Amino acid sequence: MDLLLEGEQTERLLFRKVLPSDFKTWLPFHEDKRSSEFWEGLPSDPKTACQEQFDRIFERYENNLGGMNALISKSTGEFIGLCGLLKQTVDQIEELEIGYSILPKYWKQGYASEAVIKCKTYARQQQFTDSLISIIHVDNILSQKVAINNGMYLDKTTTYHNNSVHIFRVLL
Repeated sequence: MDLLLEGEQTERLLFRKVLPSDFKTWLPFHEDKRSSEFWEGLPSDPKTACQEQFDRIFERYENNLGGMNALISKSTGEFIGLCGLLKQTVDQIEELEIGYSILPKYWKQGYASEAVIKCKTYARQQQFTDSLISIIHVDNILSQKVAINNGMYLDKTTTYHNNSVHIFRVLL
């Protein structure tokens, strides 16, 4: 099962694999303290945090665990953010997550919602699972709003990687 949306697109976005050369473009995400203000356990050095994230992305690609796709603006070619379907284990249950992160300069422009809708539609069309989740820190209200606006509901609250999180779910 190929969980990557490589080559897919929405009205404004193209999905492609993340490339090592995207590192410098994605680094501002980790340099903006708001991007990680809720998540405990991340490296404080932005370059280290970015490298760890890229290492996980490429490890997922290599092990067929899904992964983040680069979101590219169709009109400008600019790198907007990351979004994708990820195999996760939450409370000893294997789940399929929609993960999303947008560069701060593109926040509140609807890109996260647009990408999440595409991931949800793709997962439904490919019949990957009966439901999808998003793992969102309990204090990350903006990300929770994205989930709710895309038809997800609060399924439960739990601990994930030593963080208190809400598990939002949508049935497909």
